[in-house]
Amino acid sequence: MKLPEMILFDYGQTLITEQKFDGIKGTGAVLQYAIKNKYHLSAEQVQAKADEINRETGRFHPDKSRLLQIEIPNIMFTPYLYESLGIEIALSNAEIDTVFWNAASPGTPTEGIKYFLEYLKNRGIRAGVISNIVYDPSVVAERINRLLPENTFEFIITSSHFMFRKPNKRIFNLALEKAGLRPDQVWYIGDQYECDVKGSLNAGLFPVWYTGASHLPCIEDKRVLTVATWDELRCRIEE
Repeated sequence: MKLPEMILFDYGQTLITEQKFDGIKGTGAVLQYAIKNKYHLSAEQVQAKADEINRETGRFHPDKSRLLQIEIPNIMFTPYLYESLGIEIALSNAEIDTVFWNAASPGTPTEGIKYFLEYLKNRGIRAGVISNIVYDPSVVAERINRLLPENTFEFIITSSHFMFRKPNKRIFNLALEKAGLRPDQVWYIGDQYECDVKGSLNAGLFPVWYTGASHLPCIEDKRVLTVATWDELRCRIEE
């Protein structure tokens, strides 16, 4: 295990712990900005239609979505959802994302991540983010920078902007190109085995499986460094 030039992070349940997703609550917040609701639909009815579309596309299917390798971002999904239901929202797509996300799944930094990012900065280890996420890239960056204001991320790559989703190695290759580094110089840290661990491993990066904020089952894999806390990872780097 060689000391990395750069560490790339997943977003959800890695950098930020998100509360359990509540789509109805998010949709209700967005509908407060409706200037037209032709059929007088409730948040429950609108979210039911969103769930139907998501099932049809596999977008948030519990068994399929983690392995989808092409993103359907909200900039495509949201206009169809509301306009097909005769609803007009007096917000931009990015503003809708902000209102929906803040209501549906607010987040807080994972325990110890602020100190770990400071440690990387002091050690001169570069940092960046790769996230499978549907929200507008500017909205994702705003949340990360607001919750982790001292971060030194050189870039925040989202599947909503660059099309490809982990585990597709194209999105990892993009990060390497932006960083100007070889795969063996970079670690990737995430909470999901298939997308984060296997995806980064297949792209030639060194995978670190962070389990501290996730309730996903663990799989023993000797090719992977598994840690439950950021302090544990700091100690491994010191070793």
